[in-house]
Amino acid sequence: MAAEVATARRRFTREEYHRMGEVGILKPHDRVELIRGEIVEMSPIGRRHTAFVDNLNEFLVTRLAGRAIVSVQNPVALSDDTEPQPDLKVLRRRVPPYKEREAFGEDTLLLIEVAETSLRYDRSTKLRLYAEAGISEYWIVDCAAESVELYRTPEAEGYRDALRVADAGATVSPQAFPDATLTLAEMFA
Repeated sequence: MAAEVATARRRFTREEYHRMGEVGILKPHDRVELIRGEIVEMSPIGRRHTAFVDNLNEFLVTRLAGRAIVSVQNPVALSDDTEPQPDLKVLRRRVPPYKEREAFGEDTLLLIEVAETSLRYDRSTKLRLYAEAGISEYWIVDCAAESVELYRTPEAEGYRDALRVADAGATVSPQAFPDATLTLAEMFA
């Protein structure tokens, strides 16, 4: 009879995670993020994913210029052991500037994940993380269906308000900036 072997997972803090990058354990080209203390490999970025991130970035930057900061594929600190890298985030302007203190959940007005191969993960793990952190609005852009899921009003287990928009002529806008509208046709061009 074989003896059972107990395994323990080593969980990391954000500080340890960043130190691994500084000393070269994690390389600049590694596509990873820190989720609840675990280093998780991110999905590869495909052509459609890239195109839709670029479209959203152009839209957000031009319509929110001077009102908010748009950040592409950069981390957001949610807790001592969690630092995902959403595809896009819209940050409030603040003092101190972001060069002095990284972006945290309370700085975030909108997070967007563009899902080509990560849809299930974005709808489960990421959705719960963002809601727990109090991110007021979260969008999932479904590359295959060319639709957008909008989540608002975070609660302990998720978001109270959810809406799926799939009509190419429909418009969406960030809750914090209702005048900044975008049609799905523009998003998925």
